[in-house]
Amino acid sequence: MEVKTFSVWDYVVFAALFIISSGIGVFFAIKERKKATSREFLVGGRQMSFGPVALSLTASFMSAVTILGTPADVYRFGASFSVFFIAYTFVVIFTSELFLPVFYRSGITSTYEYLQLRFNKPVRYAATVIYIVQTILYTGVVVYAPALALNQVTGFDLWGSVFATGIVCTFYCTLGGLKAVVWTDAFQMVVMVVGFLTVLVQGSIHAGGLHNVLEHSANGSRLNIFDFDVDPLRRHTFWTISVGGTFTWLGIYGVNQSTIQRCISCKTEKHAKLALYFNLLGLWIILVCAVLSGLIMYSHFRDCDPWTSGIISAPDQLMPYFVMEIFATMPGLPGLFVACAFSGTLSTVAASINALATVTFEDFVKSWFPRLSDKLSTWISKGLCLLFGVICTSMAVAASLLGGVIQAALSIHGMCGGPMLGLFSLGILFPFVNWKGALGGILTGITLSFWVAIGAFIYPAPASKTWPLPLSTDQCAPSNATEVVSPGMSNRPAIAETWYSLSYLYYSAVGWLGCMAAGVIISCITGFQSGRDVPPLLIRPVCNLFCFWSKKYQTLCWCGVQHGSGTEQENLEQGSTWKPGAEPVFQNGLGRESLAHVPGYDPKDKSHDSMAVEKITHF
Repeated sequence: MEVKTFSVWDYVVFAALFIISSGIGVFFAIKERKKATSREFLVGGRQMSFGPVALSLTASFMSAVTILGTPADVYRFGASFSVFFIAYTFVVIFTSELFLPVFYRSGITSTYEYLQLRFNKPVRYAATVIYIVQTILYTGVVVYAPALALNQVTGFDLWGSVFATGIVCTFYCTLGGLKAVVWTDAFQMVVMVVGFLTVLVQGSIHAGGLHNVLEHSANGSRLNIFDFDVDPLRRHTFWTISVGGTFTWLGIYGVNQSTIQRCISCKTEKHAKLALYFNLLGLWIILVCAVLSGLIMYSHFRDCDPWTSGIISAPDQLMPYFVMEIFATMPGLPGLFVACAFSGTLSTVAASINALATVTFEDFVKSWFPRLSDKLSTWISKGLCLLFGVICTSMAVAASLLGGVIQAALSIHGMCGGPMLGLFSLGILFPFVNWKGALGGILTGITLSFWVAIGAFIYPAPASKTWPLPLSTDQCAPSNATEVVSPGMSNRPAIAETWYSLSYLYYSAVGWLGCMAAGVIISCITGFQSGRDVPPLLIRPVCNLFCFWSKKYQTLCWCGVQHGSGTEQENLEQGSTWKPGAEPVFQNGLGRESLAHVPGYDPKDKSHDSMAVEKITHF
């Protein structure tokens, strides 16, 4: 394959991204130097507004894997990927209306603090360890995979980009904390959109206009978006994307520390919800840009597919190769696209480093050393950012040795996300589930999701379920490339044709269902949790929606949780908080003071603010 190289202007544009990102970290390090508390460093003092948080959420979601992978997926499989707009919508609604109110009103910093309040420490520690391991693995691959693709197509130095990404992210996370991460993400979000738009405009011009792109895509069967086949083995159908996609993204979004940490950094719950809904607009914009890029790329290569012809060696190199072709005579613009791709990487890695530092500090350091001074806490938080920056960069080096396992490593986020979603769902939706059910549920969910995912990696699904749409090489110059063939199907166990062939988007749903079922069954066997031991703020009484006609059935579904004395907002408006019954200490070992993390409620704004949390958490 001919490697097209960067010009001086490409390097200038790309370097500007790293310089500005680092500059934002230095700015907040200087500006916030007098506010030396771990809370200010890790959650921005809980005084962020919704605008930059919304941009940060979107940027953190759209890693370089998305920027390079989604257009390539549309190019090969068609525009059915656009059905994800339904999944994104459900994810944001469930997060803002079901999970966020519980986390925000609890006054927690780490989402896994909730698990100790609701269950006990072992459940909290188990979930934290799972999160740390999966995030480190995923982050390493997020750094390495796009660097490899860009290196093989553009000649951009592989290890230079890997270490530059790790160093810059660690630098501005360690110096500026969450505020630096959020504002840097906002800047990088703008870079991503501008990079996509330049590709869309220039690609459309090369194709002779958007109408030609749509015509070529329709002729190539790329616009068959809605496939209502209910077969769960099909890779992408309306149901696998809308249902399975909702579980996949909710598992890494609704209960993910990186997302929730940004939401609880907002000054009020209303701002946190606005951040999520404005973030939804950002997700839609990125999705539309990525799908259109894939269709334009197909229009450009419809008669000479560079993948099957052997010009490139992997589908994730399609987008960089396309960009280097259409911008061949325009110095600086290839560098803008690479900046776009690495903006996704920077935002994802920075979010991961900050979230890892937060959960480690809150779940381990503060538990073991509860009387640390503010100054020492801040330095420990910065040290953790530095430590995880080094670990994630080192994981990128290890990813280079994984070879074909990289695809499996990318699936780890979804495989762990489903069981984690199930664990929090048990705590929030089922007041009667006890800590034994929670621990058994998460282990069952992890086992099931890893079983199906690893089985699918060893025994890939039949080509009839996953093979791309037709690709032509009629106009390609003759080459010595070998023809791409379907994976071998010999010596496959019977289970490989069913269970292991399940669409990858259902992995999270499998983990969620396994966790929920096991949690409920184990709780039934070992004895239900007493509802009087569960503070109402840790539960969302969604049964009210289904039993709206009867107060009797609502009370029955609350399983003894004291919602009946008035709504949570009424209690907070009157300045009262829920107090347990006669028992001074709960089954999870926490006293009443640990449950006093209840943010204030503003009746005028009809929203909870974070000032009460600031006062309570400094006792």
